[in-house]
Amino acid sequence: MLSINPKEIPTSKLHGYLLGAVAPRPIAFASTIDADGNPNLSPFSFFNVFGANPPIMIFSPARSVRGNKTKHTLDNAEATKEVVINIVNYAMVQQMSLSSTMYPKGVNEFIKAGFTMLPSDEVKPFRVAESPVQFECKVKDIIYTGEEGGAGNLIVCEVVKLHVKEEVLAEDGSIDQYKIDLVARAGGSYYSRARDGFFEIPKPLSTLGIGVDQIPTEIRNSTILTGNNLGMLGNVEQLPTEEAVNNFAKEHAQFVGISTEKKHTFAQEYLQNNDVESAWKVLLIK
Repeated sequence: MLSINPKEIPTSKLHGYLLGAVAPRPIAFASTIDADGNPNLSPFSFFNVFGANPPIMIFSPARSVRGNKTKHTLDNAEATKEVVINIVNYAMVQQMSLSSTMYPKGVNEFIKAGFTMLPSDEVKPFRVAESPVQFECKVKDIIYTGEEGGAGNLIVCEVVKLHVKEEVLAEDGSIDQYKIDLVARAGGSYYSRARDGFFEIPKPLSTLGIGVDQIPTEIRNSTILTGNNLGMLGNVEQLPTEEAVNNFAKEHAQFVGISTEKKHTFAQEYLQNNDVESAWKVLLIK
C-alpha cells in the first residue's frame, strides 16, 4: 500500500488524491453578487447539507492551488452575506462546467453559460431558473482553514427559502430521485450521474471559452440543440476558420444545402460523440 505524508508531496498532487478518493461529491452551484450588484455564478464540489433545524448547508470555495487566489464567490459572500445554492442535474451539467471557467471579475457567468437569471424572494443573488431545486441562503459564518493555496473557506449558510420544480416530485410530494437526475463530481474530469453512473466532461479551457452568449442567435435559439449541447459549443477558445469549414464541406457534401433543423440534428450527433469541432463546422456551413 502507498503511504503518504501530506506535507511531503506537492499540494496539487495531494489535491488529486483527495478528490479521487472522496467521491462522488454533490455540487453547490453558487450564485452571489458583489458589493456593486454584479452577478457571479460558480460550482463547488466541497459541499453538503449539515442540519434541518435550522437548515444548514456548507460549501467551500478553496483558494486556488496554483496562484493562491480567492474565488469571487468567497469575496462576494464576505461582502454581502447572501448566496443561492442551485442544485445541478444532468440536463444542465455541460453549461455548469462551462461556468467554472476562470472569467475575469465582473463577467456574468449566467450569460456566458446560457443560464436564466431568476429573481430570488429573500436574498439579492439570482437563482438559476434551469436548476431543479434552488436554496436561498443567508451566510451565518465563514471558517478559514488556512492562507496557502488549496486552503478551504467553509461558508456556513442557513436556508431561508427553497424552490422545488414540481416536475421532479413524486406523487406523494417527495423528490423523485430518478426524475431529478442528479450529478456529482468525482476525480479528474469525471462526474457521476446518480441514476446511470460515471461519465466524463473535459475540463474547461485554461484559456477562456467563447461562452454561450457568443454563439450565433440562430444556433442559440435552436429547437433541437439542448442546454448541454450549447455548453459544449461555448467551451471552445475560437470558432473554426472559414477555410476549415469550407474544407469540411467539400469532404461532407451531405451537409451542404440542408435545412437548419437537419444541420442542428447532425451537429448534435457529433456532440454526442464529443466531437465539438466537427459539430461547429456543420453548423457554420453556408
